[in-house]
Amino acid sequence: MRIVCVSTPGGRELFASDLGHGEDPHVAVWQHGLSLTRPLYASRDGEEIVLTVQGAPHSHGQVRLRRPRGLDPDLQTDPDEVPVVRQRVAAYGIITSSRGLLATQFSDRTHVPGQWGLPGGGVDPGEEPARTVVREAWEETGQQVELGELVAVQSDHWIGRAPNGVLEDFHAVRLVYSGHCPDPIDPVVHDVGGTTAAAQWVPTDSWRRVWWTAGARSLLDKNL
Repeated sequence: MRIVCVSTPGGRELFASDLGHGEDPHVAVWQHGLSLTRPLYASRDGEEIVLTVQGAPHSHGQVRLRRPRGLDPDLQTDPDEVPVVRQRVAAYGIITSSRGLLATQFSDRTHVPGQWGLPGGGVDPGEEPARTVVREAWEETGQQVELGELVAVQSDHWIGRAPNGVLEDFHAVRLVYSGHCPDPIDPVVHDVGGTTAAAQWVPTDSWRRVWWTAGARSLLDKNL
């Protein structure tokens, strides 16, 4: 992934750089003497995804910061086992309708079975991030959705085992969009046997009663 920081939407470029493995986009911008004020859009340029953000100068200097890498608490490894380095860019949607907020439940193929998150998933090769959300919303919930703005960027970095048992040094970058479903129907999971166990419409006035993942709850606290 590549980050381009501009002064205003359509304004002058302040800097552009590749996002290093494990590097949080907010930290990457900070290291250039800027604060990430808001994400603007994400698009594909050939094999690369380009994230354009708006930035403003801060007064703290170019301090070298890096969010700590996590480690699965129950992780067991062999002495000679080397983790596979992997950076995964995914896109998700905060989708609302007359029936509430669209939520997906993680299956036992994930590390958080039973918890709830937002529809979305990994960006396929050659796919625009916004298209990923539309595709995943249909596969995971059966809904036809319309996307709005890019509203948030999240990043996590940890060492742990993938569902297939492979030890990974994993860097997750999540692009989060607002969205709307004009004709909501009863949710149905089309991608049976995947990472989604169920889907539901959650009333927007009681969304906090749902057992969300920490990342999803943080996003909803700020954007719903």
